[in-house]
Amino acid sequence: MEQSSSYKESTIRHQFDRICKLALKGEVADYHKHLAYRQKHETMLSELSKKEWSELFTMDDYSIENHCFQVLGYDIEVKDALIAEALHTLSEKKRNVILLSYFMEMSDAEIAREMNLVRSTIHEHRKRSLELLKNIMEESTNGKEL
Repeated sequence: MEQSSSYKESTIRHQFDRICKLALKGEVADYHKHLAYRQKHETMLSELSKKEWSELFTMDDYSIENHCFQVLGYDIEVKDALIAEALHTLSEKKRNVILLSYFMEMSDAEIAREMNLVRSTIHEHRKRSLELLKNIMEESTNGKEL
């Protein structure tokens, strides 16, 4: 018994529809799996804490941008241009005291030993140097604001 051509077409159409529906169901399942994976493993940037946000980038630090001072055999790099400019205006002794004190974290006694001076002299140099640096930096920043 031979089937009519319209019956064959109808059967083929139904088979094709069934295959398309199965394929679409599979795609929907894959899409939902993908969404679940993204929800589990991805976070919106707006939901990050400040700590997590700061871990997303790095800043390159090039020594060519730093100002280098040589003090008693130490190479001391100053990253801030304004501070470096102010340090250049100080006398060598005062600059050395400031650099050793604040950048090398040496005590007055250690600096005095290195520079063959009295500890009280180092203290006075540091105190006067800080006042001078403050004035120089204030003048420099006031000049830029005008």
